[in-house]
Amino acid sequence: MNLRLVRWLAGAGLLWLAGQAGAANHTVEVGGVIGFSYSPATLTIKRGDTVTFINRGGVHNVVADDNSFRCSTTCAGPGNPNGGNAVSGNWSQTVAFNETGTKGYYCSAHGGPGGVGMSGRIIVEDDGTPPFAVGPSLSGNWFNPAENGHGFQFEVVNATTAIVIWFTFDNAGNQAWIFGSGTIDGNRLVMQAVKSTGGRFPPNFNPANITNPPWGTLTFTFTGCNAGKVDWTSVDPNFTASGTLPLERVTSIAGVNCPQ
Repeated sequence: MNLRLVRWLAGAGLLWLAGQAGAANHTVEVGGVIGFSYSPATLTIKRGDTVTFINRGGVHNVVADDNSFRCSTTCAGPGNPNGGNAVSGNWSQTVAFNETGTKGYYCSAHGGPGGVGMSGRIIVEDDGTPPFAVGPSLSGNWFNPAENGHGFQFEVVNATTAIVIWFTFDNAGNQAWIFGSGTIDGNRLVMQAVKSTGGRFPPNFNPANITNPPWGTLTFTFTGCNAGKVDWTSVDPNFTASGTLPLERVTSIAGVNCPQ
C-alpha cells in the first residue's frame, strides 16, 4: 500500500509539498507602526499567487470575510475552527488565493467583515491560464492535513460523472461512510449523498440489512490538480449541519497525468 495512504489512514502527519509554478508571493504588514490597519489595505494579485501576512506589533489576526481562513500564529478555517485568534507577537502566515474575485478580510479584535474597522481586501485577477476542470486525473484520495484521519476517495467514471466516498465519523465518534455520485460542471462536482448503515463484518454480513438514508449535499470545487474544497449541507442530525473543508491530494492513479 502507498506509504502516504497508510499515513492518512493511520492519522499520522503529512507535509504539503505541492506548489504552482510561476506563482508570486506578496506581503501585507499587520499593525505595528501603521497602527490598526493593514499595509497595503488593498492588494491586487494573480490567481494562484500567495500572500504572507506579517504582524509587526499589537494584538491582531487576519480573518476572511467568508471565514475561509483565520490566521495569526496558526491558520484555521471552517473545517478546522481552532486557532487563528488575535494575538500579539511577531507572527506570519502565508495564504494561497486560487479563485478570482475580491476577498475581504479583517482583524477580529479591531474590525469586522464588510470593511468595518481594521480591514483589507485582496483582488485576485485571472492569470490568463484556462480554468481548471475536473477530469480523470483527480481520481485518488484527498484529505485536510489539519484533520488527518478522515478523507475522501474520488473516482471519475466518465466525462460527466464522478463517485465520492467520505470515510469519516459522526459527532458521537462513530465511523461513517458517506457516498454518492455527482455531475461534473467545470471545476465543480455536486452530489446528493447517502450514509450506508446496517453492515456487519463477514461472515455476518447480510445485504438485506443495508440501508442508505439521505445524508445531504456535497459540493466539491477544485482549483488545481492538488487543491480544492468541499462544502456540505447535511440533513442527518448526527452530523454538523453545514461547513467547508479545504482539501489536498494524498494519492493519485498511476499513469494518469494532471491535468487530464
